[in-house]
Amino acid sequence: MPDRNAALTYRPTVLVVDDTPENLLLMQSLLRDDYKVKGANNGERALKIVAGEAPPDLILLDIMMPGMDGYEVCRRIKADPKARHIPVIFLTAKSRTEDEAFGLSLGAADYITKPISPPIVLARVRNQLAVKASADFLRDQNEYLEAEVRKRTHEVSAIQDVTILAMASLAETRDSDTGNHIRRTQHYIQALASKLADHPRFCAYLTPETITMLYKSAPLHDIGKVGIPDRILLKPGKLTPEEFEVMKTHTTLGRDAIAHAERELGTEVAFLTMAKEIAYSHQEKWDGSGYPQGLAGDAIPVSARLMAVADVYDALISRRVYKEPMPHSKAVDIIAQGRGAHFDPDMVDAFLAIQDQFIAIAATYSDSEEDLQVKANYADVAGLPYR
Repeated sequence: MPDRNAALTYRPTVLVVDDTPENLLLMQSLLRDDYKVKGANNGERALKIVAGEAPPDLILLDIMMPGMDGYEVCRRIKADPKARHIPVIFLTAKSRTEDEAFGLSLGAADYITKPISPPIVLARVRNQLAVKASADFLRDQNEYLEAEVRKRTHEVSAIQDVTILAMASLAETRDSDTGNHIRRTQHYIQALASKLADHPRFCAYLTPETITMLYKSAPLHDIGKVGIPDRILLKPGKLTPEEFEVMKTHTTLGRDAIAHAERELGTEVAFLTMAKEIAYSHQEKWDGSGYPQGLAGDAIPVSARLMAVADVYDALISRRVYKEPMPHSKAVDIIAQGRGAHFDPDMVDAFLAIQDQFIAIAATYSDSEEDLQVKANYADVAGLPYR
């Protein structure tokens, strides 16, 4: 927070710009009791001082100088974002009304004609420095508040991210997938969405903000598995038709759990809306043969279509206690064969174009023996064989 007491003890610096040595000496003797005074005998020197590490708090600027005149000096100062807040007072022999009007139009704070009246100069300098001190204090306070808002926003976002991962991990502890499945699918969906961000069908939807929300929401795609009994969720081998019907309800359970959290919150949250879409519809298929609603084509939310590609790819290439990983090339063939049937054709094309990124993500977040052993241990505690 800005320290107002420090501001009260601060000794302002006044830069006097005049090509006449006598005028510089006159202004220095007038101002030195109350201010630090710097002098410059031309415009170029003045601009170097203004751009230095210790810029002045106020500038008294002559207009008629050889080379760069005072008007041009003022124009350049006001064009500089770092210097434009420094008040400029023209101190000049040019006394015509149109000269004063032009000087003020350039952004000068005041205009004093020569010969000067010392009390008037001191009063106007004092007034302009008081205005600047107040403006500086407000600007510093605003910067402090903006920094605090950024800090709090970051904290809220971090808490949000940790909460999402904690919820997703809760579901993962009961499933045959490892926690790295969550991380891999997050990054797959981000990479795929980024590839499609310029596609005519998706560019309006896949903004940077949306892609960030997709990344945040993806871990919740299987949150509904918390509600599936272990005897079905961890059953080795193929599920019976009846058991598969129960398994399919994880999509609805997931959507309802997120919707309940949203109602408790009392407001809609963008990433939770997307999380509901993903949880509810990531098992839908492009040709309408998926579940739970049997949606087809563009009726399936874009977020869920992206997750379908990411989720299936990861299921194919990942190691499990009950199976070896499928080679990347074979997984790619299966997804390519699902183009226009299981998957949105354009998303398959995008996947094929960036498959090297999927390989890199899978390698970065690969499952270790320890990861798999944790899952096997859970199955043992549950009294069920680990499929």
